[in-house]
Amino acid sequence: MERNLRTHKRPLSLILMSFIVLMLASCEKEVHINLASVPPSLVVQGQIETDEPPFVLLTTTMGFFSKIDLGTLQNTFVHDAVVKVSDGSRTVTLKEYTIDSSGYKFSFYTIDFLGADTMFGQENKIYTLTIDHNGKTYTARTKIPVPQGVDSMWFDVPEFAGENTPDSARQLFVNYTDPDTLGDYVRCYTDRNNEGFFYSSNFSDEIINGKKISKIGLAAGYQNDGTDNRNRDSLIYFFPGDSVSLKWCAVDKAVYNFWNTLDFAKGSVGNPFASPINPTTNLTNGALGVWAGYGTYYKRARVPH
Repeated sequence: MERNLRTHKRPLSLILMSFIVLMLASCEKEVHINLASVPPSLVVQGQIETDEPPFVLLTTTMGFFSKIDLGTLQNTFVHDAVVKVSDGSRTVTLKEYTIDSSGYKFSFYTIDFLGADTMFGQENKIYTLTIDHNGKTYTARTKIPVPQGVDSMWFDVPEFAGENTPDSARQLFVNYTDPDTLGDYVRCYTDRNNEGFFYSSNFSDEIINGKKISKIGLAAGYQNDGTDNRNRDSLIYFFPGDSVSLKWCAVDKAVYNFWNTLDFAKGSVGNPFASPINPTTNLTNGALGVWAGYGTYYKRARVPH
């Protein structure tokens, strides 16, 4: 009996080894995937802020394997669209402008500043965007909510300093009292030494409704395009002498959902375990992007020495 087990064990091991070799060999075969081509979609980046005119950037989607450079990007701009914005009582038609920068042309739509037909964002108003292009009509609605603003802001030692965090680094903190009405959404930006406002954080009051929240830590916004050679710990914090402006924006739920899903999608790039997600949009007829209203509140301070 023992001899029979030995004689059967060798053929079994040979079968297993052969199976493994076949599996490894199959992994070396080239796999060709034909990606079906789809017609480009309209991409809308539109906004209207408190006391600011509407601003709309229209482009088209690019192929997944398309080369991305300034020349390619300028070819995605949509021209000759009819873009209108209505506040419910009056409607303005936006004018297309083209800027030539270092030989590349970039286009956008806003009010005609030399004409009489102007419009500037007002709080508590609903604005409807209508775009007519290539025989299709796209619409979206957004509201400019009244911003609550922060109670106070100051700078202190970072809560979670890393190994590369300079000793002089300071984090921005705010106290915030949420209104006692469910459905308040915030998107905030920071500006360091007049370099421009860059995104910092999103907030929803689904958990904190009507409560006072103390010491909310905010990261410094920065242009995340790889052109700044400083380490990340030097970019997300402020330093003594910096002049800092906080832009605290009240947005509606649709705008919050767009940015929240877009931030999640960008953060999951390169993560093989993350589920793919498409950013939500408040635009109709298959357009991508967002038409966003921002109720803006500003607060400024200088980082003490």
